[in-house]
Amino acid sequence: MAISAELGETLEKVVTDLVENGRYNSKSEVLREGVRLVQEREARLRELEASLEAAVVEADRNGWLSPDEVFGDLEARYADKRQTG
Repeated sequence: MAISAELGETLEKVVTDLVENGRYNSKSEVLREGVRLVQEREARLRELEASLEAAVVEADRNGWLSPDEVFGDLEARYADKRQTG
């Protein structure tokens, strides 16, 4: 199935340069790669959203930490890294 897309001057130049420099064999190949990258990003975003949702559920079940507890833990972690790093 053929798709026509208006990329605009800047993106069209990027695609053309990638083909002319031999990085890709065709404009279609560049666009397919771009769509694959968007798919990967969207999958990672879904994973992040699921992880955040699970964290909220866990926090609701076990209680939330106070800001002082969170920042105290972070400060301790980074202090350890500074001493060992």
